[in-house]
Amino acid sequence: MSSPVLGARDLTGCEHRLALDFAPGRDTMPVEPVTDPDVAQRIRAATEHRGRVRDLLRSLHSDQPPGTFVIVDDAAPRRDRVEATDRACRDGARWIADAVLRTDVDAGRRGHSELLVHDGTGYVPVIVVNHRVSQPVTVDPDDRNRSGIVTSPLWGWLPATDQSRAARNNRRDQMRLLHLYRMLQAAGLAGREQGGVIGLDVDCIVVVDLEPMLPGYDDNLARRRRIAAQQIATVPSRVGECRGCPWWGQCEPELVDRRDVSLVVNGAQVKVLSDNGIHTIDQLADADQAPAEYVGSFDDAVTFAQCWITDTPLVRRHDDVAVRRADVEVDVDMESFGEDGAYLWGTLLTDNTIGQVEPYRPFVTWQPLPTVDEARSFAEFWQWLMTARNSARSQGKTFAAYCYSEQAENRWLRGSADRFAGYPGIPSRAKVDAFIASDEWVDIFAAVGRNFLSPKGKGLKRVAPIAGFRWRDDDAGGAASMDWYRHAVGIGETVDLTQRRRLLEYNEDDVRATKVLREWMDGAAASTIPTVDDVRRRYHDAAKLPGRV
Repeated sequence: MSSPVLGARDLTGCEHRLALDFAPGRDTMPVEPVTDPDVAQRIRAATEHRGRVRDLLRSLHSDQPPGTFVIVDDAAPRRDRVEATDRACRDGARWIADAVLRTDVDAGRRGHSELLVHDGTGYVPVIVVNHRVSQPVTVDPDDRNRSGIVTSPLWGWLPATDQSRAARNNRRDQMRLLHLYRMLQAAGLAGREQGGVIGLDVDCIVVVDLEPMLPGYDDNLARRRRIAAQQIATVPSRVGECRGCPWWGQCEPELVDRRDVSLVVNGAQVKVLSDNGIHTIDQLADADQAPAEYVGSFDDAVTFAQCWITDTPLVRRHDDVAVRRADVEVDVDMESFGEDGAYLWGTLLTDNTIGQVEPYRPFVTWQPLPTVDEARSFAEFWQWLMTARNSARSQGKTFAAYCYSEQAENRWLRGSADRFAGYPGIPSRAKVDAFIASDEWVDIFAAVGRNFLSPKGKGLKRVAPIAGFRWRDDDAGGAASMDWYRHAVGIGETVDLTQRRRLLEYNEDDVRATKVLREWMDGAAASTIPTVDDVRRRYHDAAKLPGRV
């Protein structure tokens, strides 16, 4: 085959996917395109984010002479985009947006950069990503050892030490910058050995020192090119990216057929087990001693393997199942749209002292996010929740509010208090933090983790069906709800009121699923879900059957 030419995406992630992508005789992607809604939503969100950043930067440079900030037409054919980028470089443009570099066939590189920025000596690549690349830190003026990171303002390439931030390094971002730098270098266009990343917050350019990473990049490119050329053999192993990989339909049957251990433990653990001779689920199920380098609970890993063999979806860690209960219980579920805000807080109040379940109550704004109307809906939710809590207390009743996986709810509780401070009814950050830290705010996801092992994951839609709950919408899910929201508020299209109803039903079902799961945990779970010891006995009994290995 011809010498493979790799893009930055080919430099990280699954090596077996790379080998399959470049397999001889393949002209198209396998089977069918990726349809996973989470993957599709991430792609769309990243595209929209890049567009917003480009428009922002163009406005920042709108008062500068023509040719300072050049935008390459990203809808044009690739050849035209390459020529436009070359022309902008020759003309000395200071900023080039949506640049496409000329393919370096000999070195096996192709790539594009959201920005090329002239640093006075040449061009540095600046990429735009849809995740956070830095985070604020508290600066101690007496800490003389703190060096900070290097950042540059959005309006110019002026790298300087910034002690108010800490970097959040991402290997994929680094590899892409290194790849682009080498391409610029080969074309005689490179500036200093630096690159930049504009992240989700769009508050600065995080400057990356590429020089110490270049040897590692060169080695990685050489290995990856050999894999693409089929000179290094690879085999499938389940990793995080399998979920959205078009090759999963081919790899999964092979993994199941050989009962690969990666089906029940994660990638880092797979390597440790493999290095110690444990390659199959059966070998793991029979193991009685953890390898010295194993990180995590080896007992849990063995149980996962035995669950896979005995087809057991959920296991009790202990004889008893413990979950926090209260006289008055409120189930809460929040819906957000990317990073733009939280548009819906759904609630369900149950008074167990009188056996009363109130109707589902949503607090919602249908104005497209971001909008200050979000402050109104959040304030109404908070005031209602605190009124329910105070009413229960005044009657001598215990109170608890529940969510499933509190990270998202906590983020938007705090974020809403911060963003809308001073608006009518908005609580202080201190009040929000105090509520989150109290025993009246309960994460059922954490309770599931304390009480059970779930071989196929602990997501609400994995666990609640075991408790007997079913969602009304078969397509219900976080990523699908993003599409529904676009239709519901008319982002780029006409408003579809049926999608508002769909979102409310989806949110209500999540709220009710949390309630059903909690009550099941406090009741039937202890008698219907096997313990770890039960699964172990099932496994050993099954192993004794004729024909079982």
